Amino acid sequence: MRVISGSCKGRRLRAVPGQNTRPTTDKVKETMFNIIGPFFEEGFVLDLYGGSGGLGIEALSRGMQKGVFVDHYGPAIETIKANLELCDLQDQAEVFRNDAYRALKALEKREMAFDLIFLDPPYAKEQLMRDIAKISEGHLLKSGGFLVVEHADEVDLPDKLSDSIHRFRYQTFNEQTALSFYSKS
Repeated sequence: MRVISGSCKGRRLRAVPGQNTRPTTDKVKETMFNIIGPFFEEGFVLDLYGGSGGLGIEALSRGMQKGVFVDHYGPAIETIKANLELCDLQDQAEVFRNDAYRALKALEKREMAFDLIFLDPPYAKEQLMRDIAKISEGHLLKSGGFLVVEHADEVDLPDKLSDSIHRFRYQTFNEQTALSFYSKS
């Protein structure tokens, strides 16, 4: 696992110890960033279910100015912090150990909104739909922003999340992994 492009290109990232996380492959990560724009001028990224922090770190490396990383698993939090330090990005990041839904409620309370949100939870549709609904209801995605959801290909997500959040692309990679790309108008 490595940073593919940007200021931290080529840096190897640590994986979360154990079998509790499922890192996004380099191929899937490269496809994600080719679709949403390979580089950014600035902006805020939320890496929910952060795992190793690879997606948020990739966004920071490509120009996002600040990242928020959330995971409930202690070893994942330690791995995110270590990877941010490896890339010298710790000053651009906030890392929280929390349940995703509770973290979304706290971010809403802080009136935070993001240009880019990565949602890569364990493949459970009920939890995924609850989190997506909270992102939409809480106005956590900025106008012009992207929500990228990695999910099992058998999970059928809606094309429209709200009046202003619509899926503009769906892509599968194998019999298990799919990406849904949403944008907010």
